[in-house]
Amino acid sequence: MKKIILSAFMLIGLAFSTQAQEISKNAIGLRLGDSGGFGTEITYQRALGGNNRLELDLGWRNRNNYKNNGYDDNAIKLAALYQWVWNIDGGFNWYAGVGGGIGTFGRDYYDNSNYNNEAFVFAAGDIGIEYNFDIPLLISLDFRPEFGGSGYYNNNYGSDIALGLKYQF
Repeated sequence: MKKIILSAFMLIGLAFSTQAQEISKNAIGLRLGDSGGFGTEITYQRALGGNNRLELDLGWRNRNNYKNNGYDDNAIKLAALYQWVWNIDGGFNWYAGVGGGIGTFGRDYYDNSNYNNEAFVFAAGDIGIEYNFDIPLLISLDFRPEFGGSGYYNNNYGSDIALGLKYQF
């Protein structure tokens, strides 16, 4: 009986000693990754509650003579994800989220044989880890799979691993 009471007090003490996480109200920066060829994306995060936030990412590209295939490739993509954030220790957090987005891409072949311009929608998820410094800097590393794309992605799937650098305000 004493062991049960001692265990209960330990669990209650552990519950009250957990640190409250702090996510910034706003953060803006860059997401540096592959992202289906988009490379760097502009990213914005907005806190929606104590441990929830919205992330918006805008990526674009303009490639000439892509991989020497004889065409120009232009694209723009907007992604929105709802994220849940959990504290690991101190400034370390991990997060997971779901969402989706829209985009458009176009290919202009040099021999004028074809011009392909299409819009697409996709579903996305992400999981990552971040560190919130004492200064207004947030650094993160995440994995984001994307499904859909109506022909934009190979087999309607794309993913990337990205490093994020954000200014918090």
